[in-house]
Amino acid sequence: MLSGVYQATKKNGTIYYRSSITYQNKHISLGSFELESDAHRAYVEASELLLNTDISLEENLLKTAALKFEKMISLLNFRDNKIYIKTPIYLHTNYFSYYLSEKEELKFDIDDLFFYSTHKILRRGGHLFVNEYGMQTSILSRYGIRSFATAGRDYIFVNGDTSDYRYSNIMVINRYYGVTAAVRKGRPCFEVRIHINGNYLVGIFNQETIAAIAYNKAADLAAAHGISKNFSENYIPDMSAAEYAQIYADLKLSKKYLHYLESL
Repeated sequence: MLSGVYQATKKNGTIYYRSSITYQNKHISLGSFELESDAHRAYVEASELLLNTDISLEENLLKTAALKFEKMISLLNFRDNKIYIKTPIYLHTNYFSYYLSEKEELKFDIDDLFFYSTHKILRRGGHLFVNEYGMQTSILSRYGIRSFATAGRDYIFVNGDTSDYRYSNIMVINRYYGVTAAVRKGRPCFEVRIHINGNYLVGIFNQETIAAIAYNKAADLAAAHGISKNFSENYIPDMSAAEYAQIYADLKLSKKYLHYLESL
């Protein structure tokens, strides 16, 4: 066998080759290959990356190799920062990069390092998510951003960089279902709309949490009038059940919306 390579057999009897390397007393698997020569080439490339500190991360981003791209990032991070991470993370001062591909780099705060070192970021239909507890969870949920939120309307990237997910760069504008921040007559307010065969204005409120409760009340009234739609519910943190109930009872919704319900 060539250096760094050992032979293995699949359940169906097919022979394949695995490659691995030991660096700083850590045994690292480099992947599986159909050809012994490819497995050996991955070992040679890994050896060169780990032993030659003149090879930078930037030099390798667009370099074709036998090594998988994600493994190359992990090896370079291990070499430079003395921490082996299975996911494609490279540590910097005060933040880290997570590489989706050679040309796609996401930035995160160090506070998120443990989470993303154990959760791989995947993409579906333009949305980024991780598999968590058997569910596909949007990475935006870590910022309190709803799964159907729209960038530019419900949240913004402060510095304009849509790949920068550091907490200081994410500003949430609309936190609750059916609630949109607005300005009327020069004053900030929160408009509440509910979608029932079209959007209906529920009301305009001065406080975001009250607007969120108004949406809940509008959804409850819709259900009480026979509208069988699975409305999402707003959860208000740091509010007692008694306070919530009092606000809910005192809330007055748009007469137009109430007349619409009565006409059903």
